Amino acid sequence: MKTVAVIGCGRIAKGAHFPALDTLDDVRIKYACDLILEKAEAMKEAHPKVENVITDYRIALDDPEVDAVFVLTPNYAHYTVSMDALRAGKHVMCEKPITVNYALSCEMAEEANKRGLMLNIGVCNRYHKSVEMLHDYVKEGKFGKLYHVYASFRGFRNIPGLGGAFTTKAQSGGGVLIDWGVHFLDLILYVLGGAKLVDVTCDAYCEIAKDMKAYKYNGSMWAEETSDIENGVNDVDDFISGYIRTDKASISFNGAWAQNIGESEMFIDFLGDKGGARLMYGKHFTFWSADTLESVTPEYDIPNMYALEDKDFLASIDSGVKNKNHIDNILESAKLLDYLYQSAEKKGEIKL
Repeated sequence: MKTVAVIGCGRIAKGAHFPALDTLDDVRIKYACDLILEKAEAMKEAHPKVENVITDYRIALDDPEVDAVFVLTPNYAHYTVSMDALRAGKHVMCEKPITVNYALSCEMAEEANKRGLMLNIGVCNRYHKSVEMLHDYVKEGKFGKLYHVYASFRGFRNIPGLGGAFTTKAQSGGGVLIDWGVHFLDLILYVLGGAKLVDVTCDAYCEIAKDMKAYKYNGSMWAEETSDIENGVNDVDDFISGYIRTDKASISFNGAWAQNIGESEMFIDFLGDKGGARLMYGKHFTFWSADTLESVTPEYDIPNMYALEDKDFLASIDSGVKNKNHIDNILESAKLLDYLYQSAEKKGEIKL
């Protein structure tokens, strides 16, 4: 039995991790913590495993019964809360991105390793059945030479929480790249099998909601409760485009929280000389064989990737084995985001 505290009771906690922890028999949720007491209380009401609600996470860190904490706060707080937890001797599961920049991410990794504690990052797609299968396809040689990957993560005027933490660079670290792109690019690096970066180039734009009061949404605003259109800031990327060279394959991508094209285009193409695949993000994939020119869309169930991710994190505490979501295996993705943003600011290529 592992005793855990969940720090941050917002959307990812409500929609993913609390339901995931509900499915695990050997977990005791001693604390639900949020600066807004009502959010923590709502989680206790919805999830009977929750024993206590608190607004100060240090209460949980001071409790010797707590083995591990789930850091599900906004991006800017990941570093402080995770470092405090590690220094208190707690294992940590921190949501993506690791934190707002690569240097701080490396500090977190160093602290965890120095103390012999597990620090996992919530890049949940590594536990998605489709991604696991594509990872195996690469190892089995089904693509032959996998030479290029193209990713599209584009939505129609979907900027979240305009004027709030999502669109304030000091709090989020960036926009669509660090919010959506981290999942796509980490997924790609994982499928490629530990690809190392060679050089990157990137352009970033903040164009669609420069006048926040005049901005029109496609439907309702996601994360509307965090929005502050009257007094807030929007200084992050709503469109991103880039090109990446690795030691295994090249990668190109386009991402948009907001575009004036009424389509949602969320897919990744894997191009090899013996086969190719298109993964519809979060769903199934289709594989084309160069020998037969026929396509196959494998049939399989897609289990709850958050439950698998959380279960594997808790198991790693006992085994001492760093699994695929351990921070040591995610740092290349964090480095990539940092250098893409640096390239966009520099308006030129960066060699690593």
